[in-house]
Amino acid sequence: MSEPVDLVRQQYEAYPYPSRDPKDEAKRLVTGSPSHLDELTHFLFGGRIDRSPLKVLFAGGGTGDGLVMLTQQLRDAGLEAEITYLDLSSASRAIAEARITARGLADVRFVSGSLLEVAKLAPGPYDYIDCCGVLHHLEDPDAGLAALTSVLAPGGGMGLMVYATLGRTGVYPMQRALRVFDDGLTPQKQVALAKQLMASLPKTNWFFRNAMLADHRASDAELYDLLLHSQDVPFSHDELLAWLDRAGLSLVSHALPALYRPETYLSDPRLARRTAGLPFAERAALAEDLSGAIKNHIVYAARKDESEGRVADLDDPRMVPFLRAVDRDRLAKELAKGRPLSITLEDQAITQFMPPMAASIIGRCDGRLSIAAIHEQLADLRGGLEWSEFKRQFDLVFTALNGVGKLYLRQPEDSG
Repeated sequence: MSEPVDLVRQQYEAYPYPSRDPKDEAKRLVTGSPSHLDELTHFLFGGRIDRSPLKVLFAGGGTGDGLVMLTQQLRDAGLEAEITYLDLSSASRAIAEARITARGLADVRFVSGSLLEVAKLAPGPYDYIDCCGVLHHLEDPDAGLAALTSVLAPGGGMGLMVYATLGRTGVYPMQRALRVFDDGLTPQKQVALAKQLMASLPKTNWFFRNAMLADHRASDAELYDLLLHSQDVPFSHDELLAWLDRAGLSLVSHALPALYRPETYLSDPRLARRTAGLPFAERAALAEDLSGAIKNHIVYAARKDESEGRVADLDDPRMVPFLRAVDRDRLAKELAKGRPLSITLEDQAITQFMPPMAASIIGRCDGRLSIAAIHEQLADLRGGLEWSEFKRQFDLVFTALNGVGKLYLRQPEDSG
């Protein structure tokens, strides 16, 4: 292996990332994006996963957050899967294996090595590939993404997370400063040096002025990953799209679409309307500039010639809307008071104004009723309700809640 790969391995042997204790599996399941089953079902498989077994690769699986989450969710859903974990670090792998064992989960194959060698070590092909927080740490992110694309099955998709540039303002000057003081120190001494330097800095330093940066407070592993990593290449949204394109991939969806809509950040509706006609890429880039706080780009991607029709069809009345991590009755009651939806997303306060029927619609998103059935119930209650008016309001509700990761669609059990 090359020196850069060896340095990365050395880091994660000393500080497995993220810091996790397998004993905690008895009391909680860490969830997030990418690779939550609700997201996969909605964004990549049209509202239903019908591949059995579903073949999954966690490339650079670390201490196993995504691995444990999806493996548990697939078992809970009764979906058969064959899951492969690949990582450079034996220390990280040991923690991931212990977490899987603690939950009594099976069907996970653990492989040690670089994802650059995935075609040799774990050739697949895979219906779904997770690569979260890894590719931006490669000497050549293009080579890493190409390696993963080479083992992606026809009709498969990827869940990716890479660092974003603006939300990490202050990180890279600190990284450069620490390299000046680092003279071949061990990882442990590098962490001590970073703490010493931070304690002596003026409050005008951009690292302290960026309220989005808090990872370093969680543990020494998080501090090392944020400030001392030997390789770290962030992406603007435009750079992200170009990077996917070079690998023959297209962006299917952001995991949190609301973050990439300019209107999310524009309180003046006149300004928001002026952005409505912009092409998708321009809207997303503008939203990133307006926010200034997006630290990570979390996206679902597929091959260019297979990216159309991947997202569950909002215009199919048979689709079943379902909420994720939401108290449905409580939300419906709040919306019934005419209040806007307020949510904190990625440390950003987001307000979404909802249509008049929002409470009635949300109250019926129970995971069993289809869009058509919700319309039928509301039409009966109101003594008639045109489909076009219902659908207009349903789409507004769905767009708002799906945009913040709270509402998805799946196909009914008896379809197909």
